[in-house]
Amino acid sequence: MPPRPAPLLSRLRAAAVVTPPVSAAPLRYGRHPRLASPFALTQSCCPRFPRAAAAVSPLVLRPVAGGFALFSMAAAASSAASVHDFTVKDASGKDVDLSTYKGKVLLIVNVASQCGLTNSNYTELSQLYEKYKDQGFEILAFPCNQFGGQEPGTNEEIVQFACTRFKAEYPIFDKVDVNGDNTAPIYKFLKSSKGGLFGENIKWNFSKFLVDKEGRVVERYAPTTSPLSIEKDIKKLLGSS
Repeated sequence: MPPRPAPLLSRLRAAAVVTPPVSAAPLRYGRHPRLASPFALTQSCCPRFPRAAAAVSPLVLRPVAGGFALFSMAAAASSAASVHDFTVKDASGKDVDLSTYKGKVLLIVNVASQCGLTNSNYTELSQLYEKYKDQGFEILAFPCNQFGGQEPGTNEEIVQFACTRFKAEYPIFDKVDVNGDNTAPIYKFLKSSKGGLFGENIKWNFSKFLVDKEGRVVERYAPTTSPLSIEKDIKKLLGSS
């Protein structure tokens, strides 16, 4: 009697999870030398949109009616309807429900303390916040150390730097990843809502997302776009003249 085939569930699980051998050589990306990660291409001192290979979202096996199906984790994260559906960590590690910002216009920025764009962006962000904070405008700053290692400090050091040197009064949250396998869920949503000129990935420090009062992403700005240059877009969402 011929052997019975493996159960369907076992075959699906085997197909869903493929673990590369530990000894596998790293991939080559174009003419660059071998890199341990495609995001190593972004580790330069120039913010002029370094090229980075797109990360492949891992697959997960989930039960559905009549069996199982494969889902992308990125697709699952993008099922959120708005920014208000997320909970993030503040700089002290406490949960912050972003639904508390319903009815406010948000500018969400990945910040860094040692970037060539730091002084101009932090200065203009503080100017925007001071001007429009009483009209329903908030800035949400997320430190990130993925670009040139330019945000190496602790959360406490980052907050002290921004608040002391630039008088930042807006909230600064826990340090996050904005690209790669460990991308924060809020950034998965932001990127899937508004792709950039060269793909979804964040290209450098101080990329900006403008969010309306309903939590919908309405615009995305490059790192080199100055905060004051988008003032007209903020005023439009606020309904101010």
